[in-house]
Amino acid sequence: MAAFANRFRQSKFKHVFGKPAKRDMCYDNIRITKSSWDSTFCAVNPRYIAIITDAAGGGAFIVLPLSQYGRVERDPPLVTGHKAAVLDIQWCPHDDDCIASASEDCTAKVWRIGAESFSSGFLTDPYRDLVGHNRRVGLVVWHPTVHMVLLTAGADNKVLIWNVEEQSILCDIDFPDVVHSCSFNWTGSLFVCSCKDKMGRVINARTGEIVAEQKLHEGAKPQQVVFLRDGRVFSTGFSRMSERQWGLWDGNSLELIDRQELDSSNGVLFPFYDPDVNMIYLVGKGDSAIRYFEVTEDAPYFHFLSMYQSSDPQRGMGWMPKRGLDVSTCEIARLYKLHQRGLCEPISFTVPRKSELFQDDLYPDTCTDAYALSVSDWLSGKDSEPVLQSMRPSNDGNALHPAPPKPLVAAAVTSSASSPAAASPAVTSVPAAQAKVQQQQHSSTAENHQHYAGDAVEHPKPHHQSQLAAAVAADSVGTERLLTDRSAAASAAAEAASTAATEAEEAAEAANAAAKAATEAAVGLPSGEQLAQLLEDMRKMKIIIKGHERRIRTLEERLKASTASAGTALVNERQQQDESDT
Repeated sequence: MAAFANRFRQSKFKHVFGKPAKRDMCYDNIRITKSSWDSTFCAVNPRYIAIITDAAGGGAFIVLPLSQYGRVERDPPLVTGHKAAVLDIQWCPHDDDCIASASEDCTAKVWRIGAESFSSGFLTDPYRDLVGHNRRVGLVVWHPTVHMVLLTAGADNKVLIWNVEEQSILCDIDFPDVVHSCSFNWTGSLFVCSCKDKMGRVINARTGEIVAEQKLHEGAKPQQVVFLRDGRVFSTGFSRMSERQWGLWDGNSLELIDRQELDSSNGVLFPFYDPDVNMIYLVGKGDSAIRYFEVTEDAPYFHFLSMYQSSDPQRGMGWMPKRGLDVSTCEIARLYKLHQRGLCEPISFTVPRKSELFQDDLYPDTCTDAYALSVSDWLSGKDSEPVLQSMRPSNDGNALHPAPPKPLVAAAVTSSASSPAAASPAVTSVPAAQAKVQQQQHSSTAENHQHYAGDAVEHPKPHHQSQLAAAVAADSVGTERLLTDRSAAASAAAEAASTAATEAEEAAEAANAAAKAATEAAVGLPSGEQLAQLLEDMRKMKIIIKGHERRIRTLEERLKASTASAGTALVNERQQQDESDT
């Protein structure tokens, strides 16, 4: 009975589906890096998208506003301060204008992105330069709750935790081998890391002491680890036979809870974790599929939901934070897929819901961009959960999205005023951070929000489906009769053509009525959403009308062909009768 219940487990995310954006809503002509380093090569926040690019004689990555879709210009806004290839980038969770980068030049750098950052063509001067590793730096991870604290991992088998503002090292931790992956727990007091020696270790983030260590996977390929919100650790790796695996571990002792084999592909699996709804998206490098699962506290712990499949393999992937999603379309995740041919394609994952109201069960409170602790408070031993904000839209109908940035162009900027976001944020306490969130919620306006387009699900109306079904049925009947009796097929095709023409006229009248209604309603619309919906319905009507027109032309051609064939057959029959009479 328990097995039967698990097989038919209820989940509100059972029907989540992924939909790629249209080509005009993608980012094209990007020289994506050809580095073989195991990284996602892409970082996204609600304002910008950053992608590591291929550069000669140094390292660079491109930064674009999310609204700057289409083909990237010839001289894009590049960050070119590194002297060697860039290996990893990550946006600061507490400042959407701040990004960290790691490079083969043995340094990690922190950059400020603003309207004037690329006025001279390229951004070469970092906000902070973190020099402490002796070999290449391959990983950067921001602290989830503390202001301006960054973790870096290098090929010198060291993990350094930095106070970015003072460019000082807070903790220096030595490892027996290269660190491949790191992840902080929910409060940031511990972090888990996976090493080249196949061992996973839980480390005290303040002191560097090893809390627990365990061999995670037998395979020699890189492993990835993620600290879950409830304290457990999720990992991906390879078995001794090079089969891809996932594992679930106790966060305090790293004792095995469950481990299963996934498939036999050879690409490294990168997990993207949503702590609000306990979902994990597994992205394999070189794969063309994205699998997503739901994690629960009870066995079997890891439940497969579905899989997004495409024809193009993924070079890298970016993950949009929850506060950057469009709640009006029930979007619960958005990934940015890097193609081999220089295309960055947003993929929206949506829960199908008919209601247009805010869905509380899909959107619990999520992390905001306010930090919870200062560096001094954290070093004194204080721990705090991340500051949360509601995803419910404000009174004006817009979600709590940040203001869209100005376009970044590699040309002279006429304005001489610096961006307000470029200033260093002051250290505040948890009540001050919560006050900041409330101020953001009350000051949000309709012009300060940018909704993601291209992920609306298009479904024909029921009466359109019946019209198409009738046309297809008439078409199939006409074809069958054409094979059995040519003369009867001609009359059936003519009747079907007449029926399709009548349906096309009715659809055209409905489209005209919808256009008239849209014109009359546009005068008193409270917002542009209803007008956009009406225009979308008109566009669907036009598509259906064109489909009927194509069917009419096809049936007319078949009618002509069948008539000519019937006439030829009649002439031949009369000739045969004349010959028999003679």
